[in-house]
Amino acid sequence: MVVNNGRDAVLRLLPFGVGGIAGTFLLVNRLVSEGLTPAQSRSDVVGVILCAVMVLIGLLWQRVQPKTPDVVVLLGKEGLEMSGDLSAAVQTELAWASHLLLTNTATRSLSLYNDGQTILRRGVLAEQGQVVPGPILERVLKTQKPVYLVDVKVYPGKIEFNYLPENVQGIVCQPVGSKGVLILGANAPRSYTRQDEAWIAGIADKLAYTLNSDLE
Repeated sequence: MVVNNGRDAVLRLLPFGVGGIAGTFLLVNRLVSEGLTPAQSRSDVVGVILCAVMVLIGLLWQRVQPKTPDVVVLLGKEGLEMSGDLSAAVQTELAWASHLLLTNTATRSLSLYNDGQTILRRGVLAEQGQVVPGPILERVLKTQKPVYLVDVKVYPGKIEFNYLPENVQGIVCQPVGSKGVLILGANAPRSYTRQDEAWIAGIADKLAYTLNSDLE
């Protein structure tokens, strides 16, 4: 299910519509007029210029205001699953961090994999409950560098993320310490900004510190 950005699309097309309709009226008026007076000729020139300006504005709006990516409703059920082996303090920290990510970014589903276990799932949950690292996640763990799949449908490796909703649009894999990865699923492609990525990295660093402290 796609939530269309109809109002934005109409606004972007409005100058084209106005310019096209006005130009059509000018053409019809010229065809049906038997004789043209100097005043009518001057007004036709002004009208053509105005129509051209409206079309030019429409072209500029297409460049300045690019189409907002379509947002989808992810398939799955809302839920919160957390490992019972975690201390109360860590559970509170994970609940806080996941709530911030779900309410302040395009993230609608997230999983936290740490030291061979899935310790947190929240948001829209897929039937597959356990994170099984594939090539992309293994690379994140090895290199300790995040991976951002801006538009999942163009990546053949998306099959490894079967623990996220099947129609997830964008994915961020953020390392959490040396043994963990935070996997975020978005409901729209190209939805994470540079600021979002920096913020996610900061939250991941805080979670890494909390998880390491809990193990000590």
